[in-house]
Amino acid sequence: MKNKTKEKGTPEGKTGTRLQGVIEIGSTAIRLLVVQIFPDNSWETVDKAGLAIPLGRDVFSDGNISRESLLQCLFILNRFREVMDNWGIPDGQITVVATSAIREAKNRDSVLDRIAVKTGFRVRVIDGIEEIHLLYLVVSNALKNSHTHRSKVNSLIMDVGGGSTEILLLKNGKMVATHSFSIGTVVIDQQMKAFKGTMQDMNRLLEEYAKTTAEKLNNELRLDLIKELIAIGSDIRLAAHSVGVQADEYHAKIKRADFVNFVEKIAGLSPEEIVHRYGISYNEAESLLPGLSIYQFFLNRIGGDDILVPYQSIREGVILSILNETEEPSYSNFYDQTVSSAMTLAEKFHCDKKHAAYVTRMALFLFDSLQGELGLNRRARMLLEISAILHDIGSFIGETMHHLHGEYIVLHSEIFGLSREDLCLVANIVRYHRGDHPAQDHPGYASLPRDDRTMILKLSALLRIADALDCRHSQHIPEYTVELTPETLFLHPVGAHDTTMEKFALEKKGGLFEQVFGYTLTIVR
Repeated sequence: MKNKTKEKGTPEGKTGTRLQGVIEIGSTAIRLLVVQIFPDNSWETVDKAGLAIPLGRDVFSDGNISRESLLQCLFILNRFREVMDNWGIPDGQITVVATSAIREAKNRDSVLDRIAVKTGFRVRVIDGIEEIHLLYLVVSNALKNSHTHRSKVNSLIMDVGGGSTEILLLKNGKMVATHSFSIGTVVIDQQMKAFKGTMQDMNRLLEEYAKTTAEKLNNELRLDLIKELIAIGSDIRLAAHSVGVQADEYHAKIKRADFVNFVEKIAGLSPEEIVHRYGISYNEAESLLPGLSIYQFFLNRIGGDDILVPYQSIREGVILSILNETEEPSYSNFYDQTVSSAMTLAEKFHCDKKHAAYVTRMALFLFDSLQGELGLNRRARMLLEISAILHDIGSFIGETMHHLHGEYIVLHSEIFGLSREDLCLVANIVRYHRGDHPAQDHPGYASLPRDDRTMILKLSALLRIADALDCRHSQHIPEYTVELTPETLFLHPVGAHDTTMEKFALEKKGGLFEQVFGYTLTIVR
């Protein structure tokens, strides 16, 4: 299945084309995807494979990946290594990701080490937030032909995996919340086996889980106002293949009544019968009903009647994330959704919107004006923007130490598009927008890689200046211009304004900038 409607006849190896491989280590299987990427960034699948493995069963019952499963994992990965070698794909064009099973395993570090030693693959363990980002990319790509329609409706995007469920809420096409819940099909199946539960017990368990989840979601967007359920995952794709209707080459649609009947049909089959009838592994057959039941629970609570099912998965999401680094429109859309998610978080904690907007504008103005001095990329610019939006979020807890409270809130929050590593950087920038300068005796800062510490120093310095320029929270100086001389950074207010307070604030907060960049700071009346 191609990523573009337009047919491509470019032969493999022609200038400008390249092969990209993705391997996903999931809870019930390890799956491979090989795509050919063309010069215009369109792509098509040239190979895919999947082999079952019970990693989720190990982790969600015992906490560890067993020796037997590790050996099986190594065997499968080495087989996939041979596939990549046969295609002539170098390591730099192979991405290996792992989701909840390895993420939650107590012996994760030793498992990752054995994989690296025995296969040569360096596995990237993605957290729930990054998984949500990849899912969003998949949905945006699969439903791009209906973008105008989707911008006018509320949507619930969900992926029920083996060990976790990822959920995104969109209001009129804009991100309002993201959540990663530590429950999935393998988790439920293991609990049922442990307590010898019946079908009724599973429904009660799902009811309790989903009720708690629904209450949290209702605080951000009422479920009955949601008109679209967009579902991703192998379980729901099986349902779409069985009872769905192809909407276009990128996604299918399942009517509510057809889906309910399909779930009832699956409930009446044994795992052995499911394996025989649908050609899936026994592990996948055991987890099929719990997964479909979770989707059905949410379908029953939203206002829409259909389920939209993209044909693609997290593996295609990895491909799209790679292409987004060079594809400006896609990156711009991702950027906007990330900023929207940060604004939603700021509103939740009652931040001063006008002050935050002004500080954000000033921080980005300084970033753009001093690009030659910073040596930072657009990802750093996005992190600065998010940090500026959230810099006063800790005031919700208390004003005096709000920079420290803000660090805590950001570290324990979820922002669409930001990984845990990104959140850690934003938390540090928020912390250092006032108060003490970053120091080696601050564990949360000192433990970071040197490049990250350098970025925090630079962005915190800019954020301190931007905050000082609105020390009165009045936004009474709309604009500044920048003049940089060999020794001094001059800030020129546009128009006639009293700058007494701003000069005083800049003297107090400008020290980090002077320390990092070596320029003195002056506001010119």
